[in-house]
Amino acid sequence: MNPQGERWTTDQVLALAPDEASRRAGGKLAAPGPWSETGADGGAVWGQCKGSGKKPYQTVVDIKGPAFKCSCPSRKFPCKHALGLLLLWAGDGREVTAGEPAQWAGEWLAGRRERAAPSASAPSGAAAPSRAPADPEAARRRAERRMQRIGAGATELEQRLEDLLRSGLASAERAGYGSWDETAARMVDAQAPGLASRVRELGSAVASGPHWPAQLLEECALLHLLDQGFLGIERLPAPLAATVRSRVGLTTEAADLLTGPEAATVRDRWLVLAQQDSEDGKLTTRRIFLRGERTGRMALHLSFGGANRPLDVALAPGLVLDADLAYYPGARPLRAVLGERHAPAAPGPVPPGCGIDAALAAYGDALRDDPWLDSWPVVLADVTPIPSRDGTSWQLADTDGESALPLDPRCLGRTSLWQLAAISGGAPVTVFGECGHRGFLPLTAWAPAPVSL
Repeated sequence: MNPQGERWTTDQVLALAPDEASRRAGGKLAAPGPWSETGADGGAVWGQCKGSGKKPYQTVVDIKGPAFKCSCPSRKFPCKHALGLLLLWAGDGREVTAGEPAQWAGEWLAGRRERAAPSASAPSGAAAPSRAPADPEAARRRAERRMQRIGAGATELEQRLEDLLRSGLASAERAGYGSWDETAARMVDAQAPGLASRVRELGSAVASGPHWPAQLLEECALLHLLDQGFLGIERLPAPLAATVRSRVGLTTEAADLLTGPEAATVRDRWLVLAQQDSEDGKLTTRRIFLRGERTGRMALHLSFGGANRPLDVALAPGLVLDADLAYYPGARPLRAVLGERHAPAAPGPVPPGCGIDAALAAYGDALRDDPWLDSWPVVLADVTPIPSRDGTSWQLADTDGESALPLDPRCLGRTSLWQLAAISGGAPVTVFGECGHRGFLPLTAWAPAPVSL
């Protein structure tokens, strides 16, 4: 084995970048010129990068985490220096040679590994005790009051939908977005952020184009279904009731999923299928999709970052992680929290996939359990991207030509579409993405290494 450990690909490194600006800045530092005292061993890469000041920036990356440390003042994780160092290391290997860490790098790495080691007084894999509320009765009363407030909000929203249908959908176009924005604010006051989000979708539907009445009616129906589900939640089966709670905005603490009295973790070798970052104002959301090698289960890990709050987990597509996951409750569990890691992440194989018909069936099964799902993650094998004759749309076709799946219009005109076409070159490829009512949104393709789209 290479003494520096299994090298990452350039795409795996760039998948860790917090934004496009960091990708560009890191790319400019992926050359030996600004670097000195670089080195790598089986689990880390380090080096010093010349900056604007007299003293170079000390950069070290624990690739088993991954985790990053740099003496630069940047608040981004990883910073451009860490990205540049990893890109340099991911090259042909001549610029970053194997060796012992410099003292400053070794001290930081030793501290990390010491903290990661299990306590001598606790059995291996033992979980931390669950956090118990200081006053269980007070916590129960707060939860009860919130349920009452959400119920009042759902009742008010039902009246709003009834008024809309009585006066006709055309009244929504005359009222504009402002009336829906006000209703969404009232749902926030009712402590139901999930309802508020779906109300904003109603306002967006009115401005969606010539077919807005049909889209508005669909969104109203889904919102009505959610309202009625919550108002009659005591009559629902437990898994569906958990789904309704999460959809209106009632969440479960991640710590309780891992260590609570009903904690149930799933250990597997989880293949990282995609990592996707999106920004909404000052908040950055990172979505990491995984699939169990043994169980075949899909999982979605969410983390959120903002000013002075870095995203907590970065996993490049193509890695395999031996770890415990705990799923959030629901009729069709997908979102999960990452628990104990039993081994460092390592490069994994190309995932097995399914055909178009099986992907549509998987989405249909998931939709049966959770009617508010927009999409379901699937891996498609041996599909070819094909443009329409007029070039206005694309589809993925099975090799036998019997089935095809349109690409989500949101990816049309994006670089990712042309990346996928270039990777394929007219030949079948393996693609991971989200299959939903809009079509298929590709996120990663294998050629043969994973490429984020």
